[in-house]
Amino acid sequence: MPTLEWIGKDKVINHHQKVPFKVLEEKYTYNAEKSENMIIRGDNLEALKALLPKYEGRIKCIYIDPPYNTGNEGWVYNDNVNDPKIKKWLGEVVGREGEDLSRHDKWLCMMYPRLKLLQKLLSDDGVIFISIDDNELYNLKMICDEIFGSNCFVSNISWQRTYSMRNDAKGVPAEVEHILAFSKKTDWQPKKLQRTESMDSKYKNPDNDPKGAWRNIVASAPNANTHQGMVYAIQNPISGKYVYPPQGRCWSLGQDQMLSAMCQWCDYELIDLKDYEDRARVCNVTVDEVRKDVFAIAIKGDLQAAKEKAKTIYKEGPLPEFFFSRNGLGALSRKAYLNQMGGRPVTNLWPFDETGHTDEASRLLKNMFSGTAVFDTPKPPRLVERILHIVGGDNTIVLDSFAGSGTTAHAILNMNKADGGNRKFILVEMMDYADSITAERVKRVIDGYGEGKNAVEGTGGDFTFYDLGQALLLSDGNLNEEVDTDKIREYIWYTETKTPFAPPETENPYYLGKSNDTGYYFYYEKEHLTTLNHEYLATVAEKAESYLIYADLCTIPDEELKRYNIIFKKIPRDIAKL
Repeated sequence: MPTLEWIGKDKVINHHQKVPFKVLEEKYTYNAEKSENMIIRGDNLEALKALLPKYEGRIKCIYIDPPYNTGNEGWVYNDNVNDPKIKKWLGEVVGREGEDLSRHDKWLCMMYPRLKLLQKLLSDDGVIFISIDDNELYNLKMICDEIFGSNCFVSNISWQRTYSMRNDAKGVPAEVEHILAFSKKTDWQPKKLQRTESMDSKYKNPDNDPKGAWRNIVASAPNANTHQGMVYAIQNPISGKYVYPPQGRCWSLGQDQMLSAMCQWCDYELIDLKDYEDRARVCNVTVDEVRKDVFAIAIKGDLQAAKEKAKTIYKEGPLPEFFFSRNGLGALSRKAYLNQMGGRPVTNLWPFDETGHTDEASRLLKNMFSGTAVFDTPKPPRLVERILHIVGGDNTIVLDSFAGSGTTAHAILNMNKADGGNRKFILVEMMDYADSITAERVKRVIDGYGEGKNAVEGTGGDFTFYDLGQALLLSDGNLNEEVDTDKIREYIWYTETKTPFAPPETENPYYLGKSNDTGYYFYYEKEHLTTLNHEYLATVAEKAESYLIYADLCTIPDEELKRYNIIFKKIPRDIAKL
């Protein structure tokens, strides 16, 4: 598969591995003592890395609305590839050649490591949705093919972003924006949408069928030549004639099922008509190639009696599932019942009347902030609600690492209120408005906003606001011992097991837990050295096939460690200072 190349790619392709793990410092919790919802202020690359120890492989839905890189907007976030923060980052990562990058090169350098971390955070049943316009659509598709896999591409969704076009628009104005969707694993299937009244209006119940409303569908399916056992004659109880599927098609059920279905009219049986030529014509094969062991479904007994019984059924109803249309004179048809249809399939066209538009989003945000336009390009909550619906699950963790005005949290809180769900959100925003706009909007959604007839009732809910804190490791590779010990323990567990840390219920303060029958210990004291010796080994009470123990020093010989299936790892810190 061809991959996209650009200046600086070699510098960023593995840059996510070099991003330091930082701790998340809790600043305040809103509307609760403790919350699983998170709003993080800080660079989203570092924030995504900070989320890995707890959330790798756990995020079912990611929605991001990254910079569109049109080249002429005044970007605020790191949307601006000439923003000082991005220029500084590019200089550190790409080097001097970063000064010569085109805006497309810069945009790709910015996006690639972030997408690499987002892919790690996705659960096996997870999906990422990325809003984008034409400027970077094809570049984005190619790097997503590379990171997520082209076989995990779900769709290029066209969202109708506007409900009316200006008469003075030049060229070919853009009525849609794109949403690229990629799954973590292949064969992901979206949850279906609610059916519309227009769809349901096609279903009637003219014969008072106790199964409810139905509509007429064809009783045949394609590929007769590969399904010759489903190509056979069926005798019409009204005309007495034998009928076959249309040329190239077969009946939609196997013969045993179809025989049972036809017996709802009268008694039928299988007979050998030796109709090889007729069935060969339907199958588009020669007579020599057609199967000779497929019998016809024929009326058993008196044809006139069968005809009278069929007329009575047509007159009084209800008709069986398979019936000949036009009171027995037409083709064999089948009933499709409304109560068996399920929802509406998701297509790649999302019209504004179902998923909102940009004007709707702007008006909503102005209403929430007393008429002030606090954000230039918000998305409507209905758009994110559509994404949440097709992902499914009412206990889903949803991540938005380009949080902007906080639309994703707004949509989640709306849906939780509507269906009683417990979806959780993680928002990341690097700019100062992370608190004054992003978090403030979420507060107003929780509490309610607007006045008088424009008042909107609050959804309820809560969140905790975080800042990015210190790095867990110093530049020399040693532990940053100013970081809380619990955060270090969580980091050690994650680096060893790649699973979220769940503190075990134990009196041993150094025991981290067991994974794949290996017991993990972090024998660490901030103020003095620790030594793995026989005295400490006697305190290890948890049973496992093998053990991995961190300490500053070890006095047990290697042969003895090997005998007890113990791996010793030295704690990375400057012991000369202790």
